[in-house]
Amino acid sequence: MSVKIHGEKAVMAELEKRLGRWKAQQLSDKALKQGAQVFIKELKSQFQSFKDTGASIEEMTISEPMWVAGVRTIKIHWRGPKDRYRIIHLNEFGTVQNPSPRGKGAIVRAMRNAESAYRSAIKRVIREGL
Repeated sequence: MSVKIHGEKAVMAELEKRLGRWKAQQLSDKALKQGAQVFIKELKSQFQSFKDTGASIEEMTISEPMWVAGVRTIKIHWRGPKDRYRIIHLNEFGTVQNPSPRGKGAIVRAMRNAESAYRSAIKRVIREGL
């Protein structure tokens, strides 16, 4: 599951040309963090509909920006004492015994719902940085 933004290479190349590589990467990291905050807010609201103990919501974490296959990336994952990362895929896709759990498709819905807010958050951070 990923969101594809067209023209990002041209934008990043222009930012690097104007600001320098280090400053452009700092700006990119800040934009990624703000976008991740927007997405995690929507993801938490999607998980509210089927929460039991709330452990899946509490254990949502955002990684630091990193390079993955030559692209700057932030990952949303589940880390905590209750090890919810083990069952997130069961809620998202279902199982043989329970093919349609209450939370089925919550991550995909959150991605779809947060896409425009994510893009506007990134645009806002880039405009502030220029």
